[in-house]
Amino acid sequence: QVQLVESGGGLVQSGGSLRLSCAASGSILKINDMGWYRRAPGKQRELVATITSGGTTDYGDSVMGRFTISRDNAKNSVYLQMNSLKPEDTALYYCNADGYSGSWDGEPPLQVWRQWGQGTQVTVSS
Repeated sequence: QVQLVESGGGLVQSGGSLRLSCAASGSILKINDMGWYRRAPGKQRELVATITSGGTTDYGDSVMGRFTISRDNAKNSVYLQMNSLKPEDTALYYCNADGYSGSWDGEPPLQVWRQWGQGTQVTVSS
């Protein structure tokens, strides 16, 4: 079982910054992609940013140039630096990751997993 725990959300004024963190723990052999998604009230969940194990990043159009995703593979962690925050960034932010558990030689059996965190609230006041 793999768990993801987010931290770093809070209340900030428009134009301010926040840094979100997400740590994965449990039975982890390898983590592939990690990312952040968000859901604002009354809206569908949307991509914020993703990062591969090799460091290739992808961003949603609405956060390009303002947010930066990074990861520390040794700590099984992913981060989201959010700058120039706007009221429309207000949402519940979820960490997501996928990877493998078990062993490459099959003992214990190799398993693929994908997991979501519980979410951390980010509120930007105008």
